[in-house]
Parts: sequence; structure tokens; C-alpha cells
Amino acid sequence: MTYQLYRCSTLGITLRETLDDLLQAGEVTADLALKVMQQFDKSINTVIGQETKTRIKFKAGRLETYQFCDDVWTFVLSDVDFHMGKQVVNVDRIKIVACDGKPSKDT
Repeated sequence: MTYQLYRCSTLGITLRETLDDLLQAGEVTADLALKVMQQFDKSINTVIGQETKTRIKFKAGRLETYQFCDDVWTFVLSDVDFHMGKQVVNVDRIKIVACDGKPSKDT
């Protein structure tokens, strides 16, 4: 399964807008634009899984909600302290979406 989480990132939004412009100009087909977005999903998930080495610890003051659906965990936490080395950052509220990082057999 390839997750579409990163389509809402700056890179994903910019790619989508560019593909929309190319579609309107008649330079690509809708089928090609869809294939490009699907390849983006596969590539970004692979790269992030292989290249990200940063570790962050956090301590939540309160777990507001949690949900498990389609092998995806979603947590909403409040009063969270993130520990990155010696630096501590506090946020009032955060939503964390966690997916299985193992590659599926269909990719």
C-alpha cells in the first residue's frame, strides 16, 4: 500500500498545481497526471523511509483521541513536549498519523 500523506506537503501541492496547469494547457493527459501522482506517492514514501535518520522523543500531557483504520493510526495529543537532543519544543496540540513503514509486496 502506498500512502498519500505527502500530497499535502509543499512539494505535493506544487506538483499537483503544475500538473493541473499542464492539463489545462493540453500538454499532458489526465491518465499521465494520475500516474505521476502515484509515482510521487511511491517515491516520497521510499525516500523518507530510507533516508530519514532523525529521532525525536516526545511526552504528551494528554491523549485527546486515537483511531486505527485501514492500518493507519491517528493520534491527537495536547500539551506535547518534543525532545530533539538538548532542545525541547512545546506545542499545544498536534495530530500524528502513523503508517506501517515496511514496503508492501505490491510495490
